[in-house]
Amino acid sequence: MTATLPGPAADAGSADEDDPGTLTISDSTVERIAARVVTEVDGVGGAASRVLGVAVGGEDLDNTAKVTAKVDGDTATLDVRLSLGYPLSVSRTTENVRKHLMRRVEEFTGLAVSRVDIIVTALHTAAPDARRVQ
Repeated sequence: MTATLPGPAADAGSADEDDPGTLTISDSTVERIAARVVTEVDGVGGAASRVLGVAVGGEDLDNTAKVTAKVDGDTATLDVRLSLGYPLSVSRTTENVRKHLMRRVEEFTGLAVSRVDIIVTALHTAAPDARRVQ
């Protein structure tokens, strides 16, 4: 679904040549913006890959979180899959992510984010494990 936001002249009811038109924002655009915005929060990494609901491999720290967005009118809802750094507090970090996403997505798109559901797929350590055998 997409959101269509009227321009300033459309709000005033004017239909003349000064009307700048409307802005349409697709779900995929909101998803990409949200996935980038998540990386602005410290300790958050990419989502672990899953096959049939089971995590395979490790989380992709260099990749962005997986985001699914649903836009309905001038509001959006987000489903986010990400990994967190250990030993960060899961509840505090996800609440920071939620608030940050709501604020920044609204700044970028003008859409109010009504809900952000977060799934933590993995915990990662700050430093990669050093191999003992080379």
